[in-house]
Amino acid sequence: QVLLSESGGRVVQAGDSLTLTCAASGRDFRMFAMGWFRQAPGKEREFVSAVSRSGGVTFYADSVKGRFTISRDNAKNMAFLKMNDLGSEDTAVYYCAAKPTSDYSTRMYSTEYYDFWGQGTQVTVSS
Repeated sequence: QVLLSESGGRVVQAGDSLTLTCAASGRDFRMFAMGWFRQAPGKEREFVSAVSRSGGVTFYADSVKGRFTISRDNAKNMAFLKMNDLGSEDTAVYYCAAKPTSDYSTRMYSTEYYDFWGQGTQVTVSS
């Protein structure tokens, strides 16, 4: 069992940057691959980014590639999503997710891959 708590979401202007934090408690954070997803009103939850448990392998959705950066600090039990050049299309509730695995592959793009989820944090980009 691991508990995940996202923070950092807020209202920003188009073109701004924002960093989201996912804090984990419970089991050894280093054992978990981590993912970020988002869900806009009326839309399905979609993959944003993922990182292997060592932090050495990362994945990004095409829509955020080059603008967002995922990272993790295993000593602090945290994962991060730094978002640059935000646009209205990035408005959504952002969720972090975890799975205890050493694997890393495009399976990390699926919501079904993950065992644990946070409650989400709202990001609103105002134009």
